[in-house]
Amino acid sequence: MTDRTRERRHAFGEDPEQYDAGRIGYPVQLVEDVLDFAAGAGTAPALEVGAGTGTATAAFARRGVPVTCVEPDARMARVLSLKCAGLPGVSVEIAGFETWQPGGRRYGLLFCAQAWHWVDPAVRWTRAVAALRPGGALALFWNHWFLDDEELVRQLTGAHARREVEIPRHTLLDPRPRPAHRGFEARQWREMEAHGGFTDLDALRGRDRPAPPPAPLVGRTPCACGRRRPLLALSP
Repeated sequence: MTDRTRERRHAFGEDPEQYDAGRIGYPVQLVEDVLDFAAGAGTAPALEVGAGTGTATAAFARRGVPVTCVEPDARMARVLSLKCAGLPGVSVEIAGFETWQPGGRRYGLLFCAQAWHWVDPAVRWTRAVAALRPGGALALFWNHWFLDDEELVRQLTGAHARREVEIPRHTLLDPRPRPAHRGFEARQWREMEAHGGFTDLDALRGRDRPAPPPAPLVGRTPCACGRRRPLLALSP
């Protein structure tokens, strides 16, 4: 991992309250899918990598799953601790997953919401296998956005055309499928296969219209819908 990447992954902690206010939650069905997939080895306790301000943490903890949260930014971890103070079984450890010390603990589920790409690819898969007990499940998921207002799409596309500006790849206006939507063609899928430490790989996609963020942020995310994509695997 480059120094630049390490620096960028701490940028969210510059204003963690604002970051938390703008985060979109995760649907109940996603949590159900992950827990169903992980049920064979038992999900309790679970380990969350890059927990941020606790949006996904709270969703799993409310289902009664004890969660150990590993978060590298102390400012984000403070908001996370406050958010989950009333939820039993949630503990917060400030560390990067690359250097975090499990102290002999192993987990039935490791999940990571929107953050796996910030973990050093040189060690993340091996560290995940080491943190899971035999048969434990790994669940990685992301939000991907697209515009659900045809008139807005027409206006924005027209503005690009008038200025002879090409629509950037993998943005809200790009009609081409994003790489992360391609299931077994996704980079993370290929990396897991190449690592060899996981079995029963699966990729799911969902679509929903999330609730809008608080009023000060509405202008930044107009007419947006989200796809939640869990990438699932088991540790042998």
